[in-house]
Amino acid sequence: MKNFALIGASGYIAPRHLKAIKDTNNNLLAAYDRFDSVGIIDSYFPNADFFVEFERFDRHLEKLKYEKSIDLDYVSICTPNYLHDSHIRMALRRGADAICEKPLVLNPWNIDSLANIERETGQKVYNILQLRVHQSIIDLKKKIDAAPKDKVFDVDLTYLTSRGNWYYTSWKGDVSKSGGIATNIGVHFYDMLSWIFGDVKENIVHVHEHDRAAGYLELERARVRWFLSINEDVLPDDVKAKGQRTFRSITIEGEELEFSGGFTDLHNRVYESILDGKGYGLEDARQAIEIVHNIRHSEPKGLVGDYHPFAKKPLSKHPFSK
Repeated sequence: MKNFALIGASGYIAPRHLKAIKDTNNNLLAAYDRFDSVGIIDSYFPNADFFVEFERFDRHLEKLKYEKSIDLDYVSICTPNYLHDSHIRMALRRGADAICEKPLVLNPWNIDSLANIERETGQKVYNILQLRVHQSIIDLKKKIDAAPKDKVFDVDLTYLTSRGNWYYTSWKGDVSKSGGIATNIGVHFYDMLSWIFGDVKENIVHVHEHDRAAGYLELERARVRWFLSINEDVLPDDVKAKGQRTFRSITIEGEELEFSGGFTDLHNRVYESILDGKGYGLEDARQAIEIVHNIRHSEPKGLVGDYHPFAKKPLSKHPFSK
């Protein structure tokens, strides 16, 4: 049984980590979050200590080690994107491995710095790249790997997940904290696509607004037109007619990739892999971080070249603009 701590216990994704720790027969020693709406912990680890001040949380972990000889093995990190780097560093220096949500960090050079701390401490950083363990994605990778090596596939990625005005008030609406639309809701797709289709050859941004981003990503074995948005106005009419607020589509050579299900236990599988001495580390995360960093810092070219059809949809004003 391994000992865990969790940072970001009140967030949306935290229950998946709590479940994974529980289902892999491990123990949660302590959890931290600035916000105290964390009753979900009772469903998994009612005896875990909880803190709303980081300093007391850190002090508690140190006291467990030096006063009770209880070592910390892993720190699971579910905090806002811009805090990942700092919380990973804390975990490594506390003598634990870090298991961090996506995006691992916001900038490629952060990965280099964390690699230095890995070498210094002997600890490891793992990233939750759960699409890589989704059976449909694994099957697709096998299919692409088996295709002629000179075959370049045409791919369209469309991901629309409606968000209300709260989004812009939260850290997610602050590009300096979330990395913007492409980073916040797209990084796992870029990781999955580059894992399957290879290294980046060209990365073009056509549209980049507060509520949407669109571009063209050329990989070794794919030409990808992509469109991401949090604005429900861009949803297809048939989706809106059903009262749905999310639309996800990946087509490869015009054929829809079906992966609507199979998401229930993906975090469990990632945890099992990590505990088995495998898992996805810093270098696995690098290419997706480079992709989103370049998108964030690119000048949009407008509707020129090979752009996603949804990029033509009318732009919307920021909800807080006058």
